[in-house]
Amino acid sequence: MQLMEDLKQGDWNAFNAIYKQYHQQLYFFIKKKTNSDFLAEEVVQLTFIKLWQGRTTVSDRIDLSLQLFHMARQVMIDELRKEARRTKHEGGSAVTPFTDNLIQAIEAKDLIRLFDNQLSDMPQARRLIFNLSREKGLSHKEIADMMGISIKTVEGHITKVLNQLKQYMYTIFL
Repeated sequence: MQLMEDLKQGDWNAFNAIYKQYHQQLYFFIKKKTNSDFLAEEVVQLTFIKLWQGRTTVSDRIDLSLQLFHMARQVMIDELRKEARRTKHEGGSAVTPFTDNLIQAIEAKDLIRLFDNQLSDMPQARRLIFNLSREKGLSHKEIADMMGISIKTVEGHITKVLNQLKQYMYTIFL
């Protein structure tokens, strides 16, 4: 994508085009999670600063919108943690548990969404076996008997799912 290449080269016009394209989406994404206009605007501004500063390392393999939303999520969590520390140092520890719970809820919800998206791209039989194991709590033997396959086949499918999820998480978070 030419816009990404121009951004990597330090082109302000490319940066401004990206800003115009994603500013509002990022703002409402953060606003929905935090219910704070101030925090949403702050996080969006910091996200675009982070994008500009790290423009040379932006990946061509991962969609820019995914990278921006991941950056915004991380910036939001960092800002919530800073606010919790600031409040704690000012003697107002009542906000800290709420902030910590909010951070954990956001991280868990996002991780579940990422897992679900990745699982939806897997073959149907593999998804079914994984869901029977993890969501329904069935043993490998119960799944094998139910589906008329060997226990080793069940184990193989589950291993493949877990390896694929690990690999996906590694590429997203590193």
